[in-house]
Amino acid sequence: MSERPQPLIVGAGPAGIRAAQALVAAGLRPLVVDEAPSCGGQIYRQRLVPDGRSSRDLYGTEAVKAEALHRDFTALAGRLDYWPQSLLWNLRDGRADIMAEGTSRQVAYGGLVLATGATDRILPIPGWTLPGVFTLGGAQIALKSQGCAIGSRIVFLGSGPLLYLVAWQYMKAGVTVAAVLDTAPFSAKLNLLRGLPLFPEIVLRGMRMTAELRLAGVALHYGVGDVRILGQDRVEGIAWGAAGSERRLACDGIGYGLALRSETQLADLAGCRFAFNERDRAFLPERDAAGRTSVPGVYLAGDGAGIAGADAAERAGERAALALLEDRGLPHDAARSRALEAELARIGRFRAVLEAAFPFPAHWATAIADDTTLCRCEEIRAGEVRRAIAGFGVHELNRLKAVSRVGMGRCQGRICGAAAAELLAHETGRELAAVGRLRSQAPVKPIPLTLALDAHREAAE
Repeated sequence: MSERPQPLIVGAGPAGIRAAQALVAAGLRPLVVDEAPSCGGQIYRQRLVPDGRSSRDLYGTEAVKAEALHRDFTALAGRLDYWPQSLLWNLRDGRADIMAEGTSRQVAYGGLVLATGATDRILPIPGWTLPGVFTLGGAQIALKSQGCAIGSRIVFLGSGPLLYLVAWQYMKAGVTVAAVLDTAPFSAKLNLLRGLPLFPEIVLRGMRMTAELRLAGVALHYGVGDVRILGQDRVEGIAWGAAGSERRLACDGIGYGLALRSETQLADLAGCRFAFNERDRAFLPERDAAGRTSVPGVYLAGDGAGIAGADAAERAGERAALALLEDRGLPHDAARSRALEAELARIGRFRAVLEAAFPFPAHWATAIADDTTLCRCEEIRAGEVRRAIAGFGVHELNRLKAVSRVGMGRCQGRICGAAAAELLAHETGRELAAVGRLRSQAPVKPIPLTLALDAHREAAE
């Protein structure tokens, strides 16, 4: 009898690391594939080269957690296979196409844990494509991994806990943060009080960060709307409306994001069933409390299955690994599984509190100006999309893609997909769930054409 293929874990962030740790502890040797050069994921991203900064400088109050994850993954060396800087770009028939070290390899797997994480969610605003505008995650990568700032005088704009975290990290790094512009009203923040019984340390930490921003002279504005980024060849400032008047502020860098969206393309290629999630305003792959999907042997963990944060990702990664062991008929800790599910349920309740405190400004989609670029890959403006919707009688997102090319570019809708869905729902008077989701296709991210041809030939042989 041939040996069963090794488990495959996609992602070496908090979820992937804990999944790998649990599988190694059970005597399995997983393969961990990650696009980054080192483990940690976005939240605990490591420096590209040593630059004198300490873990405390990089991760603040989360330094202990970051160091523990990095240390625990390093300790697994020799008992797993680890492919950093590698892209899993296709899944089919129990095999994965992986681009690594300039070539594409096809790997069979026996159990698949998708810990793919999340990316920033945005809505188009005038000037958002100007040089100097970064997503909040991009701004964080620049600071953590490369040790540089996105400007000398920066404004952070959007909604979600990441907005304040990144602004605080830049302020602590000695960068001038001119303002934080929150799209939610200040009254929404009162919802955080409901989170005190669940996670008092997180709520109090957030309050402390906000207080330190204020004490450092950072202006905090709430309920902002009608935002315009100013400049010709690059960012020169920002304008916004509040309380019936327009305000302006000079800056040369902007970090922008409206919370996060799950990376679900690989779950789609794996054949997982999806359902609309009202909280995340997105279609997400279905999973049970253990992380099992509708496809036997495929498991989900972390923000790629629904936004819940790093602590939840660690627990979900371990729980998914225990589910894999159970499904293989291997020894597993049932009591630990139940405890992890209870913790994840508690975090889920807290996630609802955060959503109320940092609501997504869905009404922005109704006011996207016709001359605003919606799909930057294909250079398609909102007005063109509106005309396509009306002219072709479009009611479904993939049909809109076909007639307008929205989502056909290099990002495959990662940046514009959420905005296109919001715009389509508004223009047709339909619920967001009714307009559907963009279907994923390989390669999930751009790869050299020669590698795709080589993989196709290998599959045909």
